[in-house]
Amino acid sequence: MKKTKLLITSVCMQIGGIERSLIELLQAIDPARFDVALFLFSHTGPLMNEIPPHVRLLPENEKLATLLKPIKHILLRHPLLAGARLLAKVRLKCRFAGRKADEDQMTFANLQYYWDLLTPLFPPLDGDYDAVISFQWPHHYAAARVSAKRGIAFVHTDHRAGVYDMPKERAVWSRFGAIACVSADVKASFSQLHPPLAERCFVFENLLNPTAVKQKANAFMPTDMLCYNTARRLLTVGRYSHAKAFDNAVRICKYLRGAGLDIVWFAIGYGGLEEELRRMIAMEHLESHFILLGKKENPYPYMRACDLYVQPSRYEGRSVAVLEALTLGKPIVLTDFPTASAHIQNGETGLIVPMDTQKAAAAIGNLLKDPAQMQTLAQNAARSDVSGYAQLPALYAELEGQ
Repeated sequence: MKKTKLLITSVCMQIGGIERSLIELLQAIDPARFDVALFLFSHTGPLMNEIPPHVRLLPENEKLATLLKPIKHILLRHPLLAGARLLAKVRLKCRFAGRKADEDQMTFANLQYYWDLLTPLFPPLDGDYDAVISFQWPHHYAAARVSAKRGIAFVHTDHRAGVYDMPKERAVWSRFGAIACVSADVKASFSQLHPPLAERCFVFENLLNPTAVKQKANAFMPTDMLCYNTARRLLTVGRYSHAKAFDNAVRICKYLRGAGLDIVWFAIGYGGLEEELRRMIAMEHLESHFILLGKKENPYPYMRACDLYVQPSRYEGRSVAVLEALTLGKPIVLTDFPTASAHIQNGETGLIVPMDTQKAAAAIGNLLKDPAQMQTLAQNAARSDVSGYAQLPALYAELEGQ
């Protein structure tokens, strides 16, 4: 049988939920059925080492690699690209002049301006493909500079949280015959924003290899966490960003400590809000109780060692970290973000608590005081099947035009 020539495009291989889910997809796609090529805008990030050997990594393109570099570093060698990025920043400032927007909203809008200006300056990718998967937004490059018979673009987040130029955004999505949404709630929100594209949408949840997660969880002992052996250990994994709401986690931690609970809350991640979080932690005198562990290539031993996994996000698509915590049989608490119910069964495999920090703290405190409920949630979580492998035939059908 002739293999389907499949191209997958993404940005880089830094540590993050999207990148981890890409690795899972690359490992799961049948190499006997698909000739898989991977095109990354930048060959950077620790997860480069986890790209499967059967996947053909295409050479990095110097112009696209500039996207992850500061403008001042590309000014002399790529003045047109630098100028386009500066113009995008000017447009962004004009658009938000006198308006309040959070970091993530600014990032969404800025990237949209970048790609609108930069895409015509990038060279087309050599070769013709049967199908392309544009795995990470923005999808402009795969839409305009890749030659493929069929295309799928992935939606990893609740797009209602972003700020977009909708006509321009819809024009890019319209170039793809199918749109893969990582949860039913994400599909519903995307369809609400783009009604003409609703029929192209289908649900494809992030894949997860439970065996690999459990093996990595036993790779080492996280002594920097286990040394707090008398306290209840809480854990959150994610970018230090507005979306992940680590600032609210600090506030919840303060309430829990004020209620007399002996807890230490660990935060694995990295991002632009790290210094702000450190200032906040110091201001609340929580240096010994809310600990930023930074970037961890293997966060699973920390998940295994925690007593409670908490995802305090303002919004999510489908959190890979929550799937991993379920796989490791951890009791889980989510705040009531719009897609929370797509992650856990409330009261069965975890708890969904109010977004309000004081009410969330009260609910978490009650759970920590109830060992029987903690154990029930953990046991139910461990029995969850979140691998997602049963979805692969539907994806194959889309890629092969069936």
